[in-house]
Amino acid sequence: MKNNRIQRINPVGVPEPVGRYSHITKIPRDSEIYVSSGQVGVDLKGNIPSNLNDQVSNTFFNISNLLSSQGLHADDVIKINIWATEQIDWDFFDSKWDELFGDNPPSMTIAYISGLGLPELKIEIEVWAAK
Repeated sequence: MKNNRIQRINPVGVPEPVGRYSHITKIPRDSEIYVSSGQVGVDLKGNIPSNLNDQVSNTFFNISNLLSSQGLHADDVIKINIWATEQIDWDFFDSKWDELFGDNPPSMTIAYISGLGLPELKIEIEVWAAK
């Protein structure tokens, strides 16, 4: 179910996004806001793969399940914050991103950092949503 009340805006006079995101996500006043803890690449058995792309796959799987658990859809996502400890394979990442968000991407920030909460983690993604 598409959230038609949340607006994605890339204003005139601002450079086009350099990736698959929207510069502004406008949330209706009467929306409930959902904020997640950072989702990581652990699988349902508690295993953390050593490969970044495998962690990316698990992270997007976990995000999808997290949203579903609250009756939320990808179109309800308003902001994504991404932290990675090594260079992201953007072709692979974008394929997972597009599977979840299609042509209606939320606002997004990405940062490369030296470490996450556990030394084996290579990516963490925080999700903000509104409904």
